[in-house]
Amino acid sequence: MYANLAEMFFATCSRRPDKTGMMFKKEGFYRSLSYREISERVRYLAAGLAASLDVHKYDNIILLSENRYEWALCDYAILSTGAVTVPVYPTLLPDQIQYIINNSEANIVIASSEMQLEKVFKVKDEIENVKHFIIIDEKPAELETVTALNEIEKTGKKYLSQHPDFVSEMVAKLTRDDLATIIYTSGTTGDPKGAVLSHGNLLFNTAAGAKAIPLNDNDSALSFLPLSHSFERTAGHFTAMYVGGTIAYAESIETVADNMLEIQPTLMASVPRLFEKIFDRIITAVEEGPPMKRKLFFWAVETGKRRTLYRQKQQKPPLALRVKHKIADRLIFSKIKRLMGGRLRLAISGGAPLAKEIGEFFTAIDLLVLEGYGLTETSPTISVNRMDKFKFGTVGIPLDGIEVMIAEDGEILTRGPHVMQGYFRNEADTRAMIDEDGWLHTGDIGIFDEEGFLKITDRKKNLIVTAGGKNIAPQKMETLLVMSRYVDQVLVIGDRRKYCSAVIVPNFENLGKYAREHDIPAVSDAELCISPQILQLMQREIDAVNEKCASFETIKRFLLLEHPFSIESGELTPSMKVKRKRVEENYKTEIEAMYEDGDAAVQKDFMH
Repeated sequence: MYANLAEMFFATCSRRPDKTGMMFKKEGFYRSLSYREISERVRYLAAGLAASLDVHKYDNIILLSENRYEWALCDYAILSTGAVTVPVYPTLLPDQIQYIINNSEANIVIASSEMQLEKVFKVKDEIENVKHFIIIDEKPAELETVTALNEIEKTGKKYLSQHPDFVSEMVAKLTRDDLATIIYTSGTTGDPKGAVLSHGNLLFNTAAGAKAIPLNDNDSALSFLPLSHSFERTAGHFTAMYVGGTIAYAESIETVADNMLEIQPTLMASVPRLFEKIFDRIITAVEEGPPMKRKLFFWAVETGKRRTLYRQKQQKPPLALRVKHKIADRLIFSKIKRLMGGRLRLAISGGAPLAKEIGEFFTAIDLLVLEGYGLTETSPTISVNRMDKFKFGTVGIPLDGIEVMIAEDGEILTRGPHVMQGYFRNEADTRAMIDEDGWLHTGDIGIFDEEGFLKITDRKKNLIVTAGGKNIAPQKMETLLVMSRYVDQVLVIGDRRKYCSAVIVPNFENLGKYAREHDIPAVSDAELCISPQILQLMQREIDAVNEKCASFETIKRFLLLEHPFSIESGELTPSMKVKRKRVEENYKTEIEAMYEDGDAAVQKDFMH
C-alpha cells in the first residue's frame, strides 16, 4: 500500500523505466516520453519548486492549463513537495479564476500559455496571495515577472546534482492523511466550492477502480476530458499511472477523432455526449445509405445485442450465434471500430447519465461501455459496472470498501475512505454535505434494483413538482430526447407549473439535411427554428418520447433555440453540465410566453 501519490508515481516509473509512459503531439507527430524521462523531469521540477521558489508542504498551487503532458509533470512535482494542486479549467473567465485563486489562498500560479496568463493579469490587482507566476510555454521576453517552467526544471536539476536525495526525502515524509488537491466544483448554483481530497482519498479510489475494471501496463488511453475534472484526473491520470499504462494527450477536444486513429488506444474515458455524437453519425450515415446496407447493419446490431445477453449472464453463446457474430464483425463492426483506432476494447462513461440505448448499441458492436457514477467530493468514483457484471441503464455496483445506502427520501448516501476531507475553509457547507455519522449526501436520487445495481433517477434539486403536486424527474425525458438525431441539447422545465415543457437546442447539421431533403425554404438556423415543417418534425420527436412517459410527465410545449448552451453564456459549467436557473433566467420571456400560449392551447383542446 502506497503512503502517498508521489510514492506511487515513482514506483511505477522505476518498474519499467524504458516503457513509453506519455505521448504528445509536436510539429505534426506524436512523440514519446519513457517512464525514466518522466521520473527525471518530475524530480527536477519538484526540486526546482522547493529550492528556487521555497514551496513547502500545504502550499496551494494553481494549475491553469489545457490537457498536456506538462500538466501531469507539474501535478506530480507539486505532490512530491507536499504542496497541494488546485486545478483550474482553462475555459474559465478572469473573474472566476480570481475567485478560485483567492478562495484557495494559493501563492503560486502555473499557467499553460500567455493567453491564460493574460486572464490572470486582468484581475491581478484583486489577487491577494500570489507571489510567483510560472508559464509552461516558452516565456515571452516582455513578461519579466514570470518564470518559465524550463528554468525551474534547470534549477532543480542543478540542485539535485548536489543534493541527490532531496526529492525522495520530501516524498518519504508524506502520508495518506496529507492533503493532495483542492478541486473546485463546477457550481451549477452559487460560487464553486473547493473539495479537499487527501493522498489517501485518491489512492483508495485509484486502487479500487483498477480492481473493479482490470487494467494493465499494455493499455493505452487518450486523454481529452479536462484534467481539471476529477473524473479524468483519477481515471485517466492517476489510475493509468498506477497500472503503468501509456497516456497520450489529445491536441484538443476537436481533434479527438483524428488522434484516436493515430494513437489507437485500448481504453477511453468519456462523457455521454461523445458517445451520443458517434452514435448519431453512425446511424445517420447508415440511414442515408442504400437499403441493402441498412438491412445488413441493423441485422448485425441485433446479432450483437443477442450475443450481449449471453455475455451479461456469463454464458457461452450457441454456435450459430457465434458464427453470425463473426460475420457481423467482419462486415460491420470491424469497420466502425477502425474509425476509433481499431484497438479500443473498453470505454468508461461518467459525468452525466448515459442513455440505455447508447450503451446497448456500443456493446452490441463489441465495444463495451461501462457506466459509472461519482462526485468530485468522492474522489470521484462511487460505483461502476464491471466487465463481467454490467447492466445498461444503471451505474453498476459500489466499489469494494465503499458503503452506499438510499435515504428515506430517495437520496443516495455514501461513506468510506473515498469521501473528501471537506470543503476548503467552508465548515457550513461541509456539515451540510457530510453528516455526523460520516455519510455524504450526494444530492442524487436513486434506487438499487433486485440485482444490486444502482440506478440514478435524477438530481434531488432538479426534481419538478407540478402545480398539480406531481413529482417529476426531468432527467428521464431529457435523456430520451437527446437520443433524437435532431436534438443536441435540452432542458425540461415545469416546476410549480401545470405541465412540462422543453427548451431545445436542435442539431442543426441534421436539421439542415432534413430541410434540404424536404425542400423546406430555410437558409439559417434562426429560420429553421420557426419553420412550420421543422416544428412539426420536432413535435413528432417529442410525441415519441411522450409515449414512454406517464401522462403527467409528458411535454406539452417546446421552444427551439438558435444558439447552443455554452460556458460563455453562463448556461454550462466547465464540466458541461446545464445550469438550469441560468437558462430559465436567460429565456424567461420566451418561456413565459410559451406557457401563456400553452395554457390557451390546452384550454382550447379541453373545450373541444
